[in-house]
Amino acid sequence: MSESARQDTPEQAEFRQFCRQWLQANKPSAPSVRLPLSPLEIMTRPQLSYLQDWQKSAYEAGLVGCDYPPEFGGGGRSDCQRVANDEMIRARTPYFPNVIGLGMAAPTVLHHGQQALKERLLPRLFSGEDIWCQGFSEPGAGSDLASVQTFAERKGGKWVINGHKVWTSLAHFAEWMILLLRTDKSHKYDGLSYFVVPIRAALGNGVTVRPLIKITGETGFNEVIFENLEVDDSYRLDELGKGWQVAMTTLLHERGAGELQTPRAGGMKSKATHATNTANLIELARSTPRNGRPAADDPLIRDRIMQLVIREQGLAQNQRRARVSALQDHPLRLQLQNKLLASEITQDTAALAVEIEGASASLYLGDDNAPASGQWPMAYMNSYGMTIAAGTSEVQRNILGERVLGLAKSK
Repeated sequence: MSESARQDTPEQAEFRQFCRQWLQANKPSAPSVRLPLSPLEIMTRPQLSYLQDWQKSAYEAGLVGCDYPPEFGGGGRSDCQRVANDEMIRARTPYFPNVIGLGMAAPTVLHHGQQALKERLLPRLFSGEDIWCQGFSEPGAGSDLASVQTFAERKGGKWVINGHKVWTSLAHFAEWMILLLRTDKSHKYDGLSYFVVPIRAALGNGVTVRPLIKITGETGFNEVIFENLEVDDSYRLDELGKGWQVAMTTLLHERGAGELQTPRAGGMKSKATHATNTANLIELARSTPRNGRPAADDPLIRDRIMQLVIREQGLAQNQRRARVSALQDHPLRLQLQNKLLASEITQDTAALAVEIEGASASLYLGDDNAPASGQWPMAYMNSYGMTIAAGTSEVQRNILGERVLGLAKSK
């Protein structure tokens, strides 16, 4: 019996059994197209369609939005989303494509949206029929998010939006965007407001999406340009000038620190593609020759792998602690620490894998001679996005230092 199962309430145990049986009978067949490492790298319609079909199937079975109120399309359960997520990971199912919608937009809309907006948006978000993206970063406002300059001017019951967002994952497929913008230029924080914007319907008529090509050759993220886009005031979340507070709800969930209050609406981890964990790293070291012997026989390589195993296990135990509110000495510490460590462990694991592969790491995806089908170099290049997303590692350390440890602000 797993650790999770031993801690289940009777309701959770019954639901776990249902999830396990349903997944055994309904796990999707292998895709006919190559899936990227994460939903943030989805590039093609066939990739998206396969994953959307899977998310809709899981939602209709009750494995998505489990803990959200039924009137908003949820399952009305209590702390059962983690159970569904556990079982999907155990069954090695594909990830869901609507990662931004499930992890960030759903809790933000739930906490700050009007009743009619929740009823309209959340069911199609859970089902994956409407893909969401996040409009936060700008060319001149990345780490200093409060300096965003995308501006909305009020005209009667409408708002006219002009501005430029960048690094916008999934914008090329998104129907909706969660959008932080400025409604008052005289105040840095109090001048910010928060909207949900239907960008797909406005393509070519106030919204332009331009793909950005990454070092991997993938185009998972984009820049989005607003030119006199009109949206109704009913799309605003919370009060005018409260955008910074709403954005903090989004960021807390993006960083994993909001899940004790509002769990994620669905599973986002993938076992369908190459997992960048130490178990696969060990397998790579055993199968890769180095000076005529397996790389795993090199004592220096073995030591470095064990250091990563220790870090990975420490992170796993911290993630268990983070799910128990009574064990937390500060509401931000473990979750923000876990975000920081998870992204850096993933990067360091992929970096060692590339070193083990040596010259073979230059072989691209699909090359018959590429170790692990070329997934490790791809994982290493993609890892830099994860140490930047949701605030860079430097920003995370500043938050932990200032807000958790009480250190003086850095200059």
